Parts: sequence; C-alpha cells; structure tokens
Amino acid sequence: MGSGHDTVAAELARRARATGRRAHVVDVLELLPYGLGAGLRRSYRSWVRDTPWVYAGVYRAFLRPGRRPRPSGTPLARLASGRLLELVDATGADVVVPVFHLAAQLTGHLRARGALRVPSRVAVVDFAVHRQWLHPGNDLHLCVSAPAAAEVRRATGRPAEATGPVVDPAFTVAGPGAERWRRVCERRGRGRPAVLVSAGAWGVGSHLPATARLLAADGFLPVVLCGANEALRRRLAAEPGVLALGWVSDLPDLMHAARALVDNAAGQTAVQALAAGLPVVGYRPLPGHGAEGVRRMAALGVSEHAPDASALSASLARLTAPGPERERRVAAGRALFRADALTRVVHGVPATKKLEP
Repeated sequence: MGSGHDTVAAELARRARATGRRAHVVDVLELLPYGLGAGLRRSYRSWVRDTPWVYAGVYRAFLRPGRRPRPSGTPLARLASGRLLELVDATGADVVVPVFHLAAQLTGHLRARGALRVPSRVAVVDFAVHRQWLHPGNDLHLCVSAPAAAEVRRATGRPAEATGPVVDPAFTVAGPGAERWRRVCERRGRGRPAVLVSAGAWGVGSHLPATARLLAADGFLPVVLCGANEALRRRLAAEPGVLALGWVSDLPDLMHAARALVDNAAGQTAVQALAAGLPVVGYRPLPGHGAEGVRRMAALGVSEHAPDASALSASLARLTAPGPERERRVAAGRALFRADALTRVVHGVPATKKLEP
C-alpha cells in the first residue's frame, strides 16, 4: 500500500538482473478490475492517516492471527486471476514471487487449483505474519525471522525459511553522502545526537509533533522523515530544534549519520535501519500489523518497544551513547540478515529464465 512492498520487489528484481535473469515487476492492485485496487489504496491511506480505529477493526476482522474463523482475502484476489495468468504466459515467467499478502492469496489459490503451473515463492515482509499472508497453495514462504517461519509452517503445513529482510546492500555501508549529512546534523543539532523519526512514505503517525518536541527537550536532534506529506513537513519545520525532511533519496547515507531510529510500523524503514547498524525503538505504532510488528521486533531482541514517553527517552539515552549496550543491539539487528532471499527464490530456475515479483 505504501512504498515498502515496492522497495522489496525492486530489490529482488535488481538482484535477479545482476545474476543474468530477467525480472518483471507488477502491482497486484493494478491487476484488479473496476478500479478496485486504487480504491483499496485510497481507503487504507485514509484509515491510517485519519481514522486509525477503523483500520484496527479491519485488522481484527480480517488479518489478526487466531483460531476463530475470519473472512479470507481469496475472493477479492481471485478477481486478478486472469490478468496474472496472462502475464505469466506473456513473460514466460518460471517463478512468481508475491511480496504483498493479497498477491500471496492470489498465487496460493491459483497453485491449489493447478491454474498457475510455475512455483510461487512468497517473500513475507512483516514480522507479524497475519492470516492473509498464509495460503497452503504457495510452494515456499521466505520470512524475516525464524519465529515467523515457524509460524507459517504450523499454519500452512508448507515449507518456510528465515532468510531475513530484503534490503538494498547500500544500507550496510556509509556512502559519500554520510559525511554531508553529519555536517548538516551537527550544524542543526549543535552536538545533540541525531535521531530519525520515521513517518513512512505517506507521512503518517500518531502525535508526531509531540514526539519531536519530546526528543528536542531531551537533548536530541529529531530528524523527522515526513515522506510525501508536505503539510506535515511544514508543520514540523516550525518546531524549534527539529529538522523536518520530505522525501529523502539518499536514506542510506542519512542513516549512517544518525544515532537511532524511532519507528512506528516495523516495516521497511526499520529493517533498513537494522542493516545500517542503527538501533531501532518502536513508539506510538500504527494500529494493526504496525503495533503487532513493533512488539514482535522487540521480542526478537532486535529493537526496543517504548510504551510511553519516559521509556522512549530512556531507550534513546542508552542506545545513542557509545558502549556495549548499543553494540549488542546493533549486532542483534544485523544478525537478522541470514541469507539472500533471491537464492531461495530462484532455486532450480536456470539463470537465463524469468522472475516475476
């Protein structure tokens, strides 16, 4: 719905092309007829930005794990069946890789029926594997953590492996722009440690100005990533001691200039920070899978979950300071990256063949 799933698809495609394969990326929402995909995206954006309690209800009804029967996403996904099968045939794809749960419902349904004749290998991008990721028709699930993979195996009876998050390798090393960002942060912060505050691609979050003011009052330089939300950027730019940024094209370098990330979604920005060696603290998470993901990340030991303002301040004071506690947290985050997901995606597929995320 935002840019996280697109980022994963783009990175898998980049890796595929680097190994001599052809890759075709398609947005499953665009395969839905009657403008349904665009409507779903608009609705989701409105829910998380304006009425988060609505999305919390949708999550409980459709997505949250549990034994009680809940509605399935398969009937909606089936509406894209014809167009996906046409694409597979037209591109000569040898494997299909869902990176979004609706796409996983679609490929699982088609594989179970025998209509999709090439493997479907799902890249699960969430720490909290909700029900719509799970369809026993899919051949393999590649997960961000070992507990997530075990959960998938129990729920589907199908193979699942923990390869870790899919992140551009540019995040693992400081590029030439990192020094420029350090100078910017030093000039604006005057010695205060720079702490990134993520609001995702759409610039959404709960009480972001209050969080920025809290960090500034505690002696940090809050660097708020406002994404495409220009109104939020202008509002935060008026706050004393706050650096408010719009869309950042060199995020790896910025992360290497910062000391920690305050995250509200346990999504792609969080795992990019882990790859960059940046401690992550979950605070005021988005409802539904955001809140579940923040708790799962903390339970794994790769991040911390701050339930209130005082806990946030305490976590950042510990994790931004040099020392063994920061080093342990950084090491735990980087250990999450176990293997190359593409290697498992293309297992058994000749190098000249086609990949379709």
